[in-house]
Amino acid sequence: MATPLWVRALGYWAYQYRRTWRSSITTSFLYPVLYLAAIGVGLGSLIHHPVDGVRYVDFIAPGLLAATAMQIGSNEAMYPVMMGIKWWRTYFAMLATPLRVLDVLRGHLAWIAVRLTIVSVIYLAVVAAFGVARSPLAVLALPAAVATGTAFAAPIAAFSATQDKDVGFTTIYRFGLIPLFLFSGTFFPVTQLPGWLQPVADATPLYHGVSLCRGLVLGQLSLWPALGDALYLVALTAVGYLLARRTFTRRLVV
Repeated sequence: MATPLWVRALGYWAYQYRRTWRSSITTSFLYPVLYLAAIGVGLGSLIHHPVDGVRYVDFIAPGLLAATAMQIGSNEAMYPVMMGIKWWRTYFAMLATPLRVLDVLRGHLAWIAVRLTIVSVIYLAVVAAFGVARSPLAVLALPAAVATGTAFAAPIAAFSATQDKDVGFTTIYRFGLIPLFLFSGTFFPVTQLPGWLQPVADATPLYHGVSLCRGLVLGQLSLWPALGDALYLVALTAVGYLLARRTFTRRLVV
């Protein structure tokens, strides 16, 4: 059976990463581990009361897994997309081959999923080393983290394909990713937020990713809420993909 053409686009990103992977260690792995050690263990040693019935390090570790996936997925869907369209024009070089626009898009999104998988596997190993993984279901936090990352990557890729400058990316960071990182249940339960803000937090994709990863890692999973979290992330990825098909086609077909 012939190899799908999008796999060739995926191969390009994988080949490029072989030459640059060392520069991603800090953001992909070291920062989350330092957060876990400093806040989960360091600050957590000063918190003597359980948070949602568990130690603080147990509470924060799955949240950081989802938050890291959000950051990786978002980063990979911003500047690399603009680079492929405007600066290095990599996408146009791909389109000079038998690849189609959909192959270019699928290959890039598939690579983002691969990046998320690599980072999540390493992070889950660290979480297990900290003694946080309390359930055999913790292995399912891997696809949950990947789903969280792609739920951000697909819509942001659709947006990035429309941009000529990187000002919009700064706006996403300042008014989107950073507030989500802080107020979507990663560091404290959203029930601690003001009452009017809790429904807003509940509606964010990171909240659903945090909730799903935390339930799987700690073995505190309820079927229907977990299914709702998973469907939310899959639906957002699908909507982002459909939007990206449109914006990529408009930008790349000249």
